[in-house]
Amino acid sequence: MEKIKRSKVARVVDKLAVESEPGLTNAQLMLTNYDLKPVEPERRQWGPWNFVGFWIADSFNINTWMISSSMIVGGLSWWQSWLCVWIGYTIAACFICLTGRIGATYHISFPVVVRASFGIWGSLWPVFNRAAMACIWYGVQSWIGGECVTLMISSIWTKYNNVPNSLPASSGTTTRDFVSFFLFWACSLPAIWFPVHKIRHLFTVKAFFVPVAGVAFFIWAIVKAHGIGPIVHQPARAKGSALGWAMVKGIMSSIANFATLIVNDPDFARFAAKPRDALWSQLITIPVGFAITSFIGIIVSSSSNVIYGEPIWNPLDLLTNFLKGADSGERFGVFIIAFAFALAQLGTNIAANSVSAGTDMTALLPRYLNIRRGGYICAAVGLAMCPWNLLSTSNNFTTYLSAYSVFLSSIAGVIVSDYYFVRHGYLNIRSLYSAQPHSPYYFWFGFHWRGYTAYIAGILINIVGFVGAIGRPVPIGATYLYNLNFFCGFIVSSGTYWLLCKISPIEATSDHWMEVGDEIRNVSVAYGADGEENGDGYGQYDDDGVLGRRGYGFKGDEESGNGNGSGGGSGVYDGGPGRGTTSMKIGTGF
Repeated sequence: MEKIKRSKVARVVDKLAVESEPGLTNAQLMLTNYDLKPVEPERRQWGPWNFVGFWIADSFNINTWMISSSMIVGGLSWWQSWLCVWIGYTIAACFICLTGRIGATYHISFPVVVRASFGIWGSLWPVFNRAAMACIWYGVQSWIGGECVTLMISSIWTKYNNVPNSLPASSGTTTRDFVSFFLFWACSLPAIWFPVHKIRHLFTVKAFFVPVAGVAFFIWAIVKAHGIGPIVHQPARAKGSALGWAMVKGIMSSIANFATLIVNDPDFARFAAKPRDALWSQLITIPVGFAITSFIGIIVSSSSNVIYGEPIWNPLDLLTNFLKGADSGERFGVFIIAFAFALAQLGTNIAANSVSAGTDMTALLPRYLNIRRGGYICAAVGLAMCPWNLLSTSNNFTTYLSAYSVFLSSIAGVIVSDYYFVRHGYLNIRSLYSAQPHSPYYFWFGFHWRGYTAYIAGILINIVGFVGAIGRPVPIGATYLYNLNFFCGFIVSSGTYWLLCKISPIEATSDHWMEVGDEIRNVSVAYGADGEENGDGYGQYDDDGVLGRRGYGFKGDEESGNGNGSGGGSGVYDGGPGRGTTSMKIGTGF
């Protein structure tokens, strides 16, 4: 009887397993599945205009609309705050392109990219770290999306605001607000179903509809106020060093707003048809899109000062005021704009949270989770965490989340240093899926001590200021240092990693720039499947052996770069003289 029960459990467990390559060992089943493997050419469907649409869609959201408010309240003039947005998002775009190039070149996601610098098993902590934050933010952003739904329903059904509350005060919410939140949460579920290479169509629709609604809101507010209001004529109140630090904090807040996206850009960039498709399209669209949205937010809020006697920075609050005494036409306008904001929240939640969490959970349990299942787990956690309690019981909670995100700069610093300054663009793809001790990314029991040392160093430089950001008294010097939080974490972690790799060199590096991502096709990662190990390391090959003529061995001759590589299919090729360096010890055989 016991054996029968076990066999039934085993069958159920096997049915839950996701698609993966045959012939993998148990260890490899913890490292790869269909969603983790390099994207094959058929799924590389993101062109430059898809990235343009993605960032236009992502730029129009409530957070970006309000980003200048804290800067103006902090003493800057409108044009100074707008300049900070331009500078901050331009810098963020540069970081995005740095991390995104890795994914666009080798067509691998963040959880795989990070294995090169943190180790095969050591990568799980950065991955878990980001997955947990994505789940929390998913719930918070869904709650904000619920507020959009409340506004949409209220614009049609005026009595919705008077729905009787059947929930106890201890719940932290009301029946109306929970229903709105649940409706938004439920309507978001279908978007999680689609694979990432097809979800680009959602961002294309959003890129056309949402900005048009935003411009309509912009014009409506100016016409209603008979002008652009007093904020654009208000001079800066901060002077001297206070003005300088206020601008620094404004720039850093823009960059910190992008901390998660900087790390997870490979999750989307890996679907690029060519690496350059993810370069200029992101580098230009990000600062332009976010600056325009911020400008609209400034002008609309300035106009609200004329209408209501005080600036209303939250666009949902302003639309709520527009509903008071509104006729049917105005109510329809509020509905359309509120719907646009709801769509904006949906797109932002998918891009920054659900896809990120799904990709990360895939890496945490690849045998049973794919991006779709991980995305639904993220949505379930976002519902179960009761985000209204977090937002209502602690004014410091969102501050904590925003401040905590800057520690992702330490992860980004290690990744960028490893790829650009230590390895000079070279990655051995098959080794990133190998749990064998002689793999160049296995390091010490799967953990890379250099990566973790640099990561902790990047955290330590910010830790005291971080404590101050969540309300504890700290020395003023730590506060000033923390004002440069992302740069401090990034520079210290990347510099420390580079220095440690100079002192204690690592394998699989190149002395000159050498990206080999153009050879990535349908890579098989099973031991011995293709690129057979002949004592000379791993080859990177096509399933049908088309690219089998090129192999990379880590035990090739140091002087000539000779090495042996095995082609896929039936072709096995001996490595002849090729590119090789002492530090890299690779051979390219033809």
